[in-house]
Amino acid sequence: MCDSEIHPGLIEDRTLSRRAFVVIAGAAAGLASTAFAADVVERDVTIQTPDGSADGALFHPAGKGPWPAVLMWPDIMGLRPVFREMGRRLAGAGYVVLVPNPFYRSRKAPVVEGSFDFSKPENRERLMGYRKAMTDAGIDKDAAAFLGFLDAQKETAKGKKAGVQGYCMGGPLAFRTAAIAPNRIGAVGSFHGAGLVTEEPSSPHLLIPKTRAAFLVAIARNDDARQPEAKDALKAAFAAAKRPATVEVYPADHGWCVPGSQVYDEASAEKAWGELMTLYKTNLV
Repeated sequence: MCDSEIHPGLIEDRTLSRRAFVVIAGAAAGLASTAFAADVVERDVTIQTPDGSADGALFHPAGKGPWPAVLMWPDIMGLRPVFREMGRRLAGAGYVVLVPNPFYRSRKAPVVEGSFDFSKPENRERLMGYRKAMTDAGIDKDAAAFLGFLDAQKETAKGKKAGVQGYCMGGPLAFRTAAIAPNRIGAVGSFHGAGLVTEEPSSPHLLIPKTRAAFLVAIARNDDARQPEAKDALKAAFAAAKRPATVEVYPADHGWCVPGSQVYDEASAEKAWGELMTLYKTNLV
């Protein structure tokens, strides 16, 4: 696995100072939490998987429900406060949301705290180690366990389709989830997904025929510049499988959806969020 597959577009950037990071992250997170926090129930959870106990965060609207379930795969830096805010915001829109720690085999979340400098090889190597511990077979088992956990919650509307969304490395994980649970997953969102199209036989785009979901694939402009053929391969795969899909290159760089990052782009992030809401309202029925 090369560095660019971990976080393409950010790999050469240096983080903001800790103070600036906290200020920006707090302001961005406030936009999400102010409107929804009072109406959302949040709790830390443990999910039993075939490979051990995974930690995570579960969110749902206050009240009896039930509501459709959504699995949110985080980016390479894993479950941390900003992804809790994103989970809380999504729950406030009417969903039962699980944000797992994908690196539970290596350590509990958060695996990254405070600022993080991607330009330091030792930092990248640490994250690569966590990611390498996640085999495709392991990811598939995790996805099944996480969906089973969601369906075991009394707040989950099990008669409605579930959604899955992923950021950076989470994009391919969202594709894999849809492939292993085609009768359960009705919608897939990938935001600046890393490595959706590769030359390997395990390439995520080759899993599309195994799915029965509608897709939203939001591509970063610098990822598209590095691999301009990927969007065409995705469109062709969706068309061949007769899967409804929106594949769009956004005028923002890799990581733009995550508040607090150097490349966070509020306008593009809000557009992507709006498209996600439309995807879920249309397909999680």
